[in-house]
Amino acid sequence: MHKTEGYWNVKPRIKRLTFPKRGKFQVDLQDGRSITMPVSAFPSMKKVPLKERSQWYLMGGGVTWDSCPEVIHIEQILGNYQKYAHEAE
Repeated sequence: MHKTEGYWNVKPRIKRLTFPKRGKFQVDLQDGRSITMPVSAFPSMKKVPLKERSQWYLMGGGVTWDSCPEVIHIEQILGNYQKYAHEAE
């Protein structure tokens, strides 16, 4: 049986969110992938006070904070919504 390479059949799910250095955040997925991105790409996250950023929680396939009115979804992190829209499945 041929095994598919890569992550074609894996639904990305957020495991952890960290802020490894100033201006960056890292999303660790349950499948072992890690993605590091600039905080500046997410204006709503930029508004979360630094001392509160580690107090994130999962909501509907994304992350948010008590002081944030937005949920940042995995599709926003991975990009290209048409190719990565997994919640509809």
